[in-house]
Amino acid sequence: MTTSSDVASMDRTAPIDLDAVKTRQQGAWSSGDYAVVGATLQIVGEELCEALDLRSGHRVLDVAAGNGNVSLAAARRWCDVVSTDYVPALLERGRERAAAERLEIEFLEADAEALPFPDGAFDAVVSTFGVMFTPDQGRAAAEMVRVCKRGGKIGLANWTPEGFIGQLFKTIGRHVPPPPGVKSPALWGARARLAELFEPHAGSIRSVQRNFVFRYRSPRHWLEVFRTYYGPVLKTFAALEPAAQSALENDLMALIEQFNRSGDGSMVVPSEYLEIVITRQ
Repeated sequence: MTTSSDVASMDRTAPIDLDAVKTRQQGAWSSGDYAVVGATLQIVGEELCEALDLRSGHRVLDVAAGNGNVSLAAARRWCDVVSTDYVPALLERGRERAAAERLEIEFLEADAEALPFPDGAFDAVVSTFGVMFTPDQGRAAAEMVRVCKRGGKIGLANWTPEGFIGQLFKTIGRHVPPPPGVKSPALWGARARLAELFEPHAGSIRSVQRNFVFRYRSPRHWLEVFRTYYGPVLKTFAALEPAAQSALENDLMALIEQFNRSGDGSMVVPSEYLEIVITRQ
């Protein structure tokens, strides 16, 4: 995962301290409480499990799992699930959710770019809006491929550059300069980039454009929630002086107005994402 400003395209020739970037990312996602936002995305995990056609007894790894949306969905289908993230607090929120439903899930702190599992250990490897934020995209993709067995499946849900969240990151990236040399997370929502990352190891790659709809009491309510709980937005505002914070707030309100289809005072904003199913060669 990464901070919001990482979305902009950067100079690829500049030296990149990926460890430093990852440390900043971890700090961003550890701030606030992503689980407040993450829990609203549960339907995406359910739909991804259906797209993967998961079966009871399948061994499933959730990478950059956050508070465990896909982990829970897979466990509800009687899969053997390992849920991983590099933010311990989010894993704890996942544990709480699993305990409430009496679901058996193994939770493990792990870096998506260095997964602590043997080759071919899982029938399915999944991630929703998680692995796309790793600073070393090639390494993260290679790790997902490595731990997935031949004939197994890799399932992803990634925000597209054109959708609301892709444009959100682009907007706040104009206010806080992104780390130099880091590729945009939104590339994971582009079919061409996914082909670069996975095609050499894939028997097939299927992708479908879907929308997740953000539903809040009002645009101001959305901003309050994201500014308080969503680490990248929280950190972006914290990095700005008051006048610059106001400018960012105005830009975000304008962005919501562009996408909002509620027709009343509430917020009903579709955000496009790409659902991907890769069959491992």
